[in-house]
Amino acid sequence: MDSNKVSPLNVIRFAGAFIAFLIGAGFATGQEVFQYFAAYGYQGVLVGAFVLVCFVYVGGAFISAGYRERFANTNDIYRYYCGKYVGGFYDYFSIAFIYMSYIVMLGGAGATVSQHYHLAPAIGAILMMVLSAATVVFGLGKIVDVIGSIGPVIVVVAIGVGLASALSNPSGVSAGAALVTSGELEITRVGSNWFMAGTSYVGFCMLWLAAFLAAMGTKANSVKEAVLGTTLGAVGFVAGALVLMFGLLAYVGDLYTSDIPSLVIAAKVWPALATIFSVIIIAGIYTTAVPLLWSVSARFAEEKTTKFYALTAGLAAVGCFVALALPFRRIVNIIYGINGYVGILLIFFMLAASFGITKKKNGAAK
Repeated sequence: MDSNKVSPLNVIRFAGAFIAFLIGAGFATGQEVFQYFAAYGYQGVLVGAFVLVCFVYVGGAFISAGYRERFANTNDIYRYYCGKYVGGFYDYFSIAFIYMSYIVMLGGAGATVSQHYHLAPAIGAILMMVLSAATVVFGLGKIVDVIGSIGPVIVVVAIGVGLASALSNPSGVSAGAALVTSGELEITRVGSNWFMAGTSYVGFCMLWLAAFLAAMGTKANSVKEAVLGTTLGAVGFVAGALVLMFGLLAYVGDLYTSDIPSLVIAAKVWPALATIFSVIIIAGIYTTAVPLLWSVSARFAEEKTTKFYALTAGLAAVGCFVALALPFRRIVNIIYGINGYVGILLIFFMLAASFGITKKKNGAAK
């Protein structure tokens, strides 16, 4: 295999899959961007800068390791960086968190159809449960094909809605930033400051990305191609988050108590846009729910077996039940916030392992 071969189409495909995987219920609904970025006013830009640097590093590291090592079990990437015992902890912890994140996706689907279509949340959650479980049976290759094509569309629309919102009320952006930092509003946010919010955000995203990118790395023609794809994906994702953040700040007084704040700004721009965007949100939830569910099922059963199908169906059903028992905004705050702080510790093991590998190679070269 040519170690320098780069297919522009594959780069875009990997970037799209990276973006689509992260744009789930939390991002597409605006709840995630609000709690991690907009809730800190203009300091949300600092959150974005921190997240971008970390995403470029961990995304490239995960997909490169997957390309080189060809893990029999992609969750072995944790043992690759952290050793047998700590890696084993992260292996099982990440699976538990990934499953909890799948529950967030189902809750987001329920909250979206409830807020915009005034239907019972169970309708949206059950619909997403059925769609995600059905797609998982096609396997990872099909998943990457599907979500890689949907991802860029979702981020373009999300950026468009955020940009239109900010431009329709430019003075509202600065007023909103001042309002959220004034303490006048009871805002649900993650962390006590922008840095803690950034570390939590990177942490929970890392727990999502590790095994998925390790598996995706096996489909690359070269490390260069793989890293270019994740880097482009990181830039696109963070740019989308920041633009959406400004859009949310423009009308923060109208949406800070909403479960689906992105629908509020879409309606401010153009009422019909809210309906269009509700479909986009469901698509964003779908693109993340599918690989999350696949990651858990594939960890305990071989694909295309009766056990795999039964496990997928069972996990989807239980997740749907739990998602309907808790408020969506609270689910995002608890699951993403707490697990993110555990996840961010992984980056220190990665840096230590990378330094050790570099030292070893340098020493051997002498």
